[in-house]
Amino acid sequence: MNDPKSLRTEITQRLEESARVKRAIAEGKIAEIVDIINMIVTSIRAGGKVVLFGNGGSAADAQHIAGELIGKLLTERQALPAIALNTNTSILTALANDYGYQVVFSRQVEALVDKNDVVIGISTSGNSANVNEAIKQAKAKGAKTVGLTGGNGGTLADIADTTLIVPSDINVRIQEAHITVGHIICELVEKEVVQSD
Repeated sequence: MNDPKSLRTEITQRLEESARVKRAIAEGKIAEIVDIINMIVTSIRAGGKVVLFGNGGSAADAQHIAGELIGKLLTERQALPAIALNTNTSILTALANDYGYQVVFSRQVEALVDKNDVVIGISTSGNSANVNEAIKQAKAKGAKTVGLTGGNGGTLADIADTTLIVPSDINVRIQEAHITVGHIICELVEKEVVQSD
């Protein structure tokens, strides 16, 4: 078993690293977060919805954010329309089997997304082919598109209308920042919707 002192040091280092990433977002990425909040509020007021997707941990983040919008974060209010495209295993496996994994999200976007929607693709690298194909499909349908990514932004940063690039190359720190930003977005969208009711 590791020395307790050594473990405490490693835990402290990781917490401080996570805090540094979030401070960097606070210092340099607020404009992107404001853009995403305004996109979502405008979409909901126009009768649109939020559509999210990702792979692995990013899939969990997509579900989490959709759940916060449909449920509530801090305030009792109307349910806000949101869906995570990575939750239906029958659709995912049928599309992967019949067409290939690259289209598991884009085919759903083709079926479900309208021009008033906001489509959010989550990929820590920005290079997930199925996420990027779905963002391209959403743009073709006239929807607003958002990328949540990290590192250098990857291909996703080049194709989404607005991209929040977490300033880190470490996947776990990127994912921690994504859900923090996701909570902030949901909280402030909720506030805007409640104020306008």
